[in-house]
Amino acid sequence: MHNALGAPGDVAVTENQDDLYARISHSRTADEVVQQIELLILEGVLRDGDRLPGERELSRRFDVSRPILREALKELEARGLVESRHGGGTFVADVVGQIFSKPLIELIGRHHKATQDYLEYRRELEGLTAELAATRATDFDRDILTRVIERMRSAHKSGNFAEELEADIELHNAIGESAHNIILLHTLRACYRLLTQGIFFHRNSVFGAPGARDQLLAQHEAIYAAIMVGDPQTAKTAAQSHIDFVATAAREAERSGEWVRIARLRLQQRDRSGS
Repeated sequence: MHNALGAPGDVAVTENQDDLYARISHSRTADEVVQQIELLILEGVLRDGDRLPGERELSRRFDVSRPILREALKELEARGLVESRHGGGTFVADVVGQIFSKPLIELIGRHHKATQDYLEYRRELEGLTAELAATRATDFDRDILTRVIERMRSAHKSGNFAEELEADIELHNAIGESAHNIILLHTLRACYRLLTQGIFFHRNSVFGAPGARDQLLAQHEAIYAAIMVGDPQTAKTAAQSHIDFVATAAREAERSGEWVRIARLRLQQRDRSGS
C-alpha cells in the first residue's frame, strides 16, 4: 500500500517517528504494546504492507523489554494483524483485503448489476466522508491533501495516466482519513481495493473518454477546495457529483465497448461470407 505521499511501505506523516510508537507509560506489559499497535492499525495510521521497526528499535521506542515486545508481536500475529517474513521483518497484514471474501469478489465481478449498486453505495459514502472531512480536517490532514492534489496536478500535466490514477485513489483515501471516522475509513479502503482490482469497471476506460481527465481533475479540485475552506455542504455535493459523473462514464464506456465488440463480430462474419 501507499501512504498519502505515495511512497510504498511508508507510514503516515508524523513530525517525529518516535511519536508513532510512543513510550509505554504504565505497566509496560505485552498487552499495552498490543493495544497501541492495534490502535495505529485501526485508525489507519499503519496500513497493510507497512513494515514495523526492528525489534531493538521498537523495544527502545516503547521502552519495554525485548521479551515483552516479542510476546506482543506474537499475539498480534495470532490475531492476523501482523505477519513475519523470513529475514525481512514484521509487516502489517492485509486486513483490508479480508473484508470482502474471494468468492464474494468473484461473484460481484460476474454480475453487472453490482457495478451500479457499488457506485450508488459509494455516492452516499463519499458524500458523507467529504462532509465530515470539511468539518474535521486538521492542519496535518490539509497538508496531506495538498501534497496529494499537487501530485495529481503534476501527473495530469505530464500526461502520466498511471500516476494520475494512483493519485486519484490516494486523494480519496486521504479524504477518508480526514473524516476521522474509523468505520468509514476502512469501508472506503475496501471499496477502493475492489476498484483498483478492476472488479467493477476498468478505470482506464473512464479516464480515456474524451475530456474525462480534465473533468475528473476539476471535480477533485472542487472537493479539495471545499474541504480546505471547511465548507461541508459544498464538499458533500462536489463528492456526490463526482461519483455521478463516474457512474455515467462507466455506463458509456461499457456501451461503447459492447458496440465495438458487436461491430468486430459483424466484420468477421462479412469477411467469412465474402460480402
